[in-house]
Amino acid sequence: MRIGPYELPAPLALAPMAGITDKPFRQLCRRFGAAWAASEMLTSDPSLQHTRKTRQRADHDGEQGIRVVQIAGSHPQQLAEAARFNVAQGADVIDINMGCPAKKVCNVAAGSALLQNEALVADILQAVVQAVPVPVTLKTRLGWDDEHENIATIAHLAEKAGISALAIHGRTRTQMYRGEARYDKITQLKQEIHLPIWVNGDIISPQKAWQVWQQTGADGVMIGRGAQGQPWIFRDVLHYFQTGRLPAPLSMAEHAAVVAEHIAAMHAFYGAVAGVRIARKHITWYVSALPGGDAFRRQVNQEADGLVQQRQLDLFLNQQVAHLSAWPCAYRPQSQQAA
Repeated sequence: MRIGPYELPAPLALAPMAGITDKPFRQLCRRFGAAWAASEMLTSDPSLQHTRKTRQRADHDGEQGIRVVQIAGSHPQQLAEAARFNVAQGADVIDINMGCPAKKVCNVAAGSALLQNEALVADILQAVVQAVPVPVTLKTRLGWDDEHENIATIAHLAEKAGISALAIHGRTRTQMYRGEARYDKITQLKQEIHLPIWVNGDIISPQKAWQVWQQTGADGVMIGRGAQGQPWIFRDVLHYFQTGRLPAPLSMAEHAAVVAEHIAAMHAFYGAVAGVRIARKHITWYVSALPGGDAFRRQVNQEADGLVQQRQLDLFLNQQVAHLSAWPCAYRPQSQQAA
């Protein structure tokens, strides 16, 4: 898969998710095979460019691979300036957010709310593409609602403006994450335009990734919620794409080491106070399928001290390693999980 001058080693991407795809998580998913991992969305508001949150979201120091920075806003020239600013800070690719369904984003006419104004979409795409010498990509949805699924129009506007690739979530904004993602319009669109397309939405297993990839003819698959609590899904998807079967699972000890390392990296990245708080959701995702996971989650999420949180997690994981033969996995047959 080629995007601008970049030839990706695998057609696998981590979807940008606010509050989730920070540097520690991007690095982890890259290590397991994600060839594309955009930052959490950054506001185009210049007054917020130097806040602690924005600086952390824009932190790519030491990160391997293509630096993809996602920007959000609703003013063409402000977005163009944000693109220039982030390229000056080292971004290799600028990604424009027109897919976020969150109310606080849509209420300021950004994210997927932009899909209601095709003229503004065209102005934004042209302004950003013309502002920077690097590839510009677009993350979007099928449309605002079922009566206004205008992804075809948006895609043609993107191609005309010089956008280098599209990532399309197979839902409308009003669907949020309810129901099932649909891929029929993405399949049709792939026959109409010449842009590389990531297909996104409900890709929670290697088997589903393969099915959707084949069904749509998309150039790559983008995984979001399917990576929460199982960043190793990229390893499994890549092997499945290459061989048609799942790889042997990591051992319990290997899984536990990944989890412990991730939480420690979050503490180091965010600091003692914020690191503990932000790590809680990841711990919840990791332990949800483990025996006693729900009770442990309630216990550990009461802790405010990073050392205590890490120590309790290590103890819980060591107990799991001692008693389980394999990490529970919804997309693996029982025979593999009992191995």
